[in-house]
Amino acid sequence: MAANIAVAGYTLSTPLIGRGVHRGEYDLAVNRYLIDAGEWYRIFTSGFTHFGILHLAMNMVSLYFLGRFVEPAIGRMQFVALYLAAMLAGTAGALMLQPGFGITAGASGAVFGLMGAAAVGMRQRGISIMQSGIGTTLLLNLLLTFSVSGISIGGHLGGLVGGAVCGSVMLAPRQGRFPAWLRWATPAAVAAVSIAICFVVSHDVLNSFRR
Repeated sequence: MAANIAVAGYTLSTPLIGRGVHRGEYDLAVNRYLIDAGEWYRIFTSGFTHFGILHLAMNMVSLYFLGRFVEPAIGRMQFVALYLAAMLAGTAGALMLQPGFGITAGASGAVFGLMGAAAVGMRQRGISIMQSGIGTTLLLNLLLTFSVSGISIGGHLGGLVGGAVCGSVMLAPRQGRFPAWLRWATPAAVAAVSIAICFVVSHDVLNSFRR
């Protein structure tokens, strides 16, 4: 949360460049053409960048409540690994479905990843995700994803899938189902695959648009 708020403090202090977008937001958001042009850092910075206070507030409220639920179950460092893996999976999903030369940013991919991880972890423990509220929250957010314009469908779905994969291992019951090293290897693998997807879908994208 501190990283997201700090980045927002920077981006909101930069000049507006049109349609309510600040220069700092544009400089840190992700786009296939810009990745292909060598600005690979956007794969990471876009996950901490938001378009305005409302966008930031919605994601931070969700992150706060999900973090209080997930972090105690796996510890702070594994939570960071899960968060980053889901964030990168969200970036990969956003780039796969990104229209034209649009830009994408936000922590919602990571937030959806936490929801996916929590839902999978609870199912493995025999807990009803609908009774716990996680299932309802996830369904409502998916409904908004597909019904509200301007939302990155790919970012949300990518984060959800990446988080669910991580959660299936990291939040599995501790009775010896997975070795301890796999709880670290899984988010690392999800992150690596996500980064690879980002570069693959961005490669030579300008020529593909011209064709």
